[in-house]
Amino acid sequence: MYTLTYTLTVNGAEYSVQTEPRKLLLDVLREDLGLTGPHAGCEHGVCGACTVLMDGRTIRSCLMFGIQAVGARIITIEGVAQGGALHPLQEEFSLHHALQCGFCTPGMILAALEFLGEHPDPQEDDVREALSGNLCRCTGYDSIVDAVLAAARRMRRG
Repeated sequence: MYTLTYTLTVNGAEYSVQTEPRKLLLDVLREDLGLTGPHAGCEHGVCGACTVLMDGRTIRSCLMFGIQAVGARIITIEGVAQGGALHPLQEEFSLHHALQCGFCTPGMILAALEFLGEHPDPQEDDVREALSGNLCRCTGYDSIVDAVLAAARRMRRG
């Protein structure tokens, strides 16, 4: 088996990994770094369960190799909370009961985080469109949209 050693920057920390060149970023994060927030869902980039931020933009970690992330800043759901305090999105998801099984939640929060960075005062339809690439089988989306709108209000207030 042929392996490469490379460095990834994930959640502000640098990690040296040794993997096969064809190992998916999702698998590197989960298996090599122990970051189990990104989930393997459809493994075709459709469901959004594997969503992470790469240089501030959402990507599907099941659609790229780990080595392709060299030089980029990756953020997983584990890196969203800062200093032991939950991010307003995480708090609002909890307060609005915007999760049931939790499988889609990391991807939803990261997609919402990117969206709110670009649209700090969204309308409900905008939130629904922004999250349309992330599938949830449990909640019916209303509580998720409510949580994102509430987090947007909190984030605007500072």
